[in-house]
Amino acid sequence: MKLDSPISNLKGVGPVVKTGLAKLGINTVQDLLLYWPRRWDDFSTISKLNTIKPGRVAVLCKVLAIDVRKSARQPRLTITEAILSDGTGTIKAVWFNQPFLMNYFNKDQQYLFAGNFEFKNNYLSLNGPTYEIVNEDNYKGKIYSIYSETSSVSSKTIQKLLSQVIHLSDELKDSLPDSVEAEYGLINFPRAVSQIHMPESMSDITASEKRIGFAELFELILTGLVLKEDIKTEISAKIKFEKEVVDEVLNKVDFDLTDAQRKVAWQIFQDMDKDTPMNRMLEGDVGSGKTLVALLSIAMCVKNGFQAALMVPTEILARQHIFSAKKIFESMGIKSELLISALKAKEKKEIVARVASGDIDIVIGTHALLSEGVEFKDLGLVIIDEQHRFGVNQRRELKTKSKFMPHVLTMTATPIPRSLALVVYGDLDVSIIDELPPGRVPVDTKVVKEIDRSTVYFFVDQLISQGQQAFIVCPLIEASDNMGMKSVQAEFDRLQKTVFAHRRIAMLHGRMKPEEKSDIMSDFRNKKYDILLATTVIEVGVDVPNATALIVENSDRFGLAALHQLRGRVGRSKLKSYCYLFSDSDKPNTVKRLQAMEKTTDGFRLAQIDLEMRGPGEIYGTSQHGILDMRFADIFDAKLLSSVKQAATSFINSGNMLNYTLIVDKINKLKKLTSLD
Repeated sequence: MKLDSPISNLKGVGPVVKTGLAKLGINTVQDLLLYWPRRWDDFSTISKLNTIKPGRVAVLCKVLAIDVRKSARQPRLTITEAILSDGTGTIKAVWFNQPFLMNYFNKDQQYLFAGNFEFKNNYLSLNGPTYEIVNEDNYKGKIYSIYSETSSVSSKTIQKLLSQVIHLSDELKDSLPDSVEAEYGLINFPRAVSQIHMPESMSDITASEKRIGFAELFELILTGLVLKEDIKTEISAKIKFEKEVVDEVLNKVDFDLTDAQRKVAWQIFQDMDKDTPMNRMLEGDVGSGKTLVALLSIAMCVKNGFQAALMVPTEILARQHIFSAKKIFESMGIKSELLISALKAKEKKEIVARVASGDIDIVIGTHALLSEGVEFKDLGLVIIDEQHRFGVNQRRELKTKSKFMPHVLTMTATPIPRSLALVVYGDLDVSIIDELPPGRVPVDTKVVKEIDRSTVYFFVDQLISQGQQAFIVCPLIEASDNMGMKSVQAEFDRLQKTVFAHRRIAMLHGRMKPEEKSDIMSDFRNKKYDILLATTVIEVGVDVPNATALIVENSDRFGLAALHQLRGRVGRSKLKSYCYLFSDSDKPNTVKRLQAMEKTTDGFRLAQIDLEMRGPGEIYGTSQHGILDMRFADIFDAKLLSSVKQAATSFINSGNMLNYTLIVDKINKLKKLTSLD
């Protein structure tokens, strides 16, 4: 048996089990060894029956009697009941749909039974316990590794298969250098794998988790550092800082920069004043003023004689940005234009020609900016709003459109805990705007049930009577039988005939033509409508200061990040704003998530709660890109992150990396994932 041997070579793996293992990603012996437990049950302490209390217990018993019967209520359900004894007392054990146990137990044999001792079906019993033969006189108990299962592969099956091949863990290798293991007091990888599956103590598990988690972070952080070094080899436009440009822009807006805005703007200006490309991510909560910082950066670039491009995910946001840009830049002699797919062919051709000639200073648009045929004369700065990642290939594409590699600034209003940003965005320098402009009033958020609907409608109607406006967000565009979820179309028809018949209502969704969406948003901003019914198409960037009420239907269907983004559509002025989250769900995770929305308006805190609840591999959509394949790394451990960053930096500075082929292979794979190459 070898690491690359097919899993079907193992005893007990027939066609059905093989298919089930494949669903778990287990096709070879190595896959099996690297399939981590999801938890451990510590049954290393053996209890006597005359002392046990409800909870998880382990007992050494013989089986005095056993019987199988069918459930009176569910004929297909079989119930196996056994009477166990250890000499100090007796206990009933119960299993469901395991009739084969009737012929399994030997009355003279001693077994270890481990499971939940609880009050169920009107009596105390040991429910669904695991069991195994014990022949030792002074048996000390054991720790069970518990694995994620499929219908055809149980955790116990995985345990049995691992017992056949655990010795092969000695042949496993990973990318963490021996020197790093020694310096940070880590056990070697083969031992970590062996102990993670078959621990003799909880301290074994701790040591193994520490070793594997360190390697998970080391690979990601090292990849980020390598990408950072790659970018430093490129030549970029040197954009000098000119204070007069900042003063000129700020004179055209009616508010001052916050201290946080000043700090991040200065970091960006310093980056651009170098002949190596800036590669920075700007994080800021909704309404924190990222757009103004972006416009300052653009103005600095253009006044230095270079062009700038601002890329956004939606045409609605592109149109909003061009409105803000023209308002500030026109009187400064800076020419800005919109480039989106909805433009007529003749108009688009004219703009593309003007961009190539250098007549247009700043282009704002969607990914149409990267399309074939768009060339820049002197592109110095690219700002990507709400894209989260800007891949290596996209950078190269931009380089072909200009004389040199432009500076790149990525902006996101989806706050990410700093610890996570250091790992996922290791190739980026991170700036954070961690305060809101003065005068912003926190949004009053309430989770409401269907019974409260008329009260909420009455209150929103009162706000409209005072000249304010409201958003209502639904998860669907059209009605369906999708578990009672509300749709924009159905709610639009209902509300304009009933409770809001006296109000002006518009609807907005992704299937509308770009011009139609733009006109509706413009009319809503200009107060031609009282209520805008929409899908999450309004989630990012939509700015209507007069809108003070937000109703989110079926709010339990949205993640925390999406709900926080939606809530950011109100509370954008000095007026008091309100957010109502309709949900009748009683699922514990849903209740906890929605309660978090009630308790805090801090996007960074919400992001951390979301991360803790859902795990790093799922948050921010990273799982679909395979970025965070981390099982044991604790990204909230600042000391650990610091140690790993130090280890990775020392290793890359040693100049010996090319001697480690495993590390080079891993980095090349992660480069593609982390950069969405």
